[in-house]
Amino acid sequence: MTALFLVAGEASGDALGAALIRGLRQLEPGIALQGIAGPMMQSEGLTSLFPMEELSVMGIAEILPKYFHLKRRIAETARAVVAAKPDALVTIDSPDFSLRVAKLVRAAAPEIKIVHYVAPSVWAWRPGRARKMAPMVDQVLALLPFEPPYMTAAGMRCDFVGHPIVAQPKISDADAQAFRARLDIPAEVPLVVALPGSRRSEVSRLSPVFGAALGQFLAQRPEARIVVPAARSVAGLVKQQTDAWPFPVQVLDPRPLTVEAAEIMKRTAFRAADVALAASGTVSLELAAAEAPMVVGYDMAWLTMKITQAMALIDTVTLVNLVSETRLVPEFLGQDFTPDALSRALVDMLDAPESQLEAARVTMSRLGAGGDAPGLRAARAVLDGLSVLQA
Repeated sequence: MTALFLVAGEASGDALGAALIRGLRQLEPGIALQGIAGPMMQSEGLTSLFPMEELSVMGIAEILPKYFHLKRRIAETARAVVAAKPDALVTIDSPDFSLRVAKLVRAAAPEIKIVHYVAPSVWAWRPGRARKMAPMVDQVLALLPFEPPYMTAAGMRCDFVGHPIVAQPKISDADAQAFRARLDIPAEVPLVVALPGSRRSEVSRLSPVFGAALGQFLAQRPEARIVVPAARSVAGLVKQQTDAWPFPVQVLDPRPLTVEAAEIMKRTAFRAADVALAASGTVSLELAAAEAPMVVGYDMAWLTMKITQAMALIDTVTLVNLVSETRLVPEFLGQDFTPDALSRALVDMLDAPESQLEAARVTMSRLGAGGDAPGLRAARAVLDGLSVLQA
């Protein structure tokens, strides 16, 4: 019987881990699993060594007060892995925590195989991360189809297992129409979804420019309606910021809803939209999955932006552009992030979305749509990798 120790450190990893557990149990019903899990993995029957939420911190200001506690948790987790003697340790995302655990386990018990789920974005910046991982990681599970060569070049096996976006249930046209009806938005009225980010710093920095851009857009398309599906973590700030916009806005507040209901509401808004103005990030894949044409805009502190641009290895930050190998999603970053540029791009996209929609369909196909669920593919890769590595 195969035994695995799974470690997730944040909500995104918890979701990947839950899908992985379902896949593992489908392929090997008697598999033995233990580890660190959030609520989604626990709902699949995994008991957590300690609450995963203790690890869900990011940023220097948040980490410093918890530094010594996190160090203790890293050591505790590594000791638990070594004591459990699993066939493999599977670390899921959260590299700052996961790879420190992997390093300790590799030093103490080199016979334990180590798999890391989610390849680092070495194709975008800091390519040396792959070489640093290689001494402690045997196999990587990649979400993007172009990632394996970067990992194998550094000496690790790497399997593309598909992106979790393709496993999300599709929102029907009927549900999208019902959403519009609830907001009293007729089918012929353009619906713009605005997404100014999921972190407070993003919302504070992007919202004023988004508001100015949408104001200029409405001057050309006065019949359009603006809807803002706020992220739970910043819903209050989003409401505060959008109240300053000089036009009516419908903010979708997820806080009164369950996590699942809020997710459905957001994806229904995406499906109902004629065009979206979005911050840079994985939301571009969510919009592509909903077949919502988009314009991407982003900015950060001047020095941070200059450093990021100097280190970047790519000419676009939008995943739809990268996966589809096109540049059909217009993006405006740094000094190009202006109301004039965004508003013009929104008008152009509303008038002619077809090419971008085709790029979105190509993106979803390349991410695994229509094939086995990513969790099942990941489970198959882990078990196959284990048999090969042990041979």
